[in-house]
Amino acid sequence: MDQTQQKALNALESFVLLSKSATSPRAAVDLITKATSAPNTFVFAELLQTPNIRALKDSEQYASHYTLLEIFSWGTWADYKATSDLPQLTDSQSQKLRQLTLLALCTSPSTLTYEHLQATLSLPSARSLEDLIISSIYAGLLTAKLDTLSQRVDVSSVSPLRDLPPNSVPRLVSVLEDWDSRCVSVLGELEQQVVAVRQKALERKRREARDEAAMEKLMEAEEKKEKGGKRSAKEVGNGDAGPDGDDGMDVDPRAGKGRFRGPKRGGRAFLGAWRGR
Repeated sequence: MDQTQQKALNALESFVLLSKSATSPRAAVDLITKATSAPNTFVFAELLQTPNIRALKDSEQYASHYTLLEIFSWGTWADYKATSDLPQLTDSQSQKLRQLTLLALCTSPSTLTYEHLQATLSLPSARSLEDLIISSIYAGLLTAKLDTLSQRVDVSSVSPLRDLPPNSVPRLVSVLEDWDSRCVSVLGELEQQVVAVRQKALERKRREARDEAAMEKLMEAEEKKEKGGKRSAKEVGNGDAGPDGDDGMDVDPRAGKGRFRGPKRGGRAFLGAWRGR
């Protein structure tokens, strides 16, 4: 639970206990005034549900005080101004209702201009608006920065201090269900994209494997071709050599016995030596 929310609940607890002894309408009205004026009370739903406070709703004389407490609980400054016959607010009550209204306005960034906030909160000047925002920041109601150049309020976080109005739970459930369906739709699209990415990766891997296999076959063919060329060259180089690798000579079948045809390469020296015998 948010620290500011816990502080607000603790501050309200004493007023809830006091409501048990506020058996007269006048005592209940005084308790409402004190609760809405106290510095740390920003939630009022539990006080609204106490029997002695709820009894004011059916009182012709004091029903307006119960309506005022409802506005502090989930209404806005505009609701107060639009509702007739409500009690006059004290300065502390006006400050608090404006702060609570500011929390409600923070849900839409388009409403956070100085001009719009001053008009909505009935503030006379930009300085009074800045004082209200600064007091809200120090109270822990929101985290924001004042952009005086652009005349805007940049809000980064808001404390969950507004009560839910009656019959708002079904609408809230509907909003959550719509959000859930959109999340499911987005997750489905993401899963489809993941499947597509994996499929492309698999196809790329297969293509790379085919390319690699084709490259290996090509390299093997080139190696075989190179080996075949070397073998042919060796066979050509050894074609005239004798069985021992020496130069031989041919016998001329037309000559007589013991006559030889010219020697191969170094055979001429051998023939001269033989004739000298």
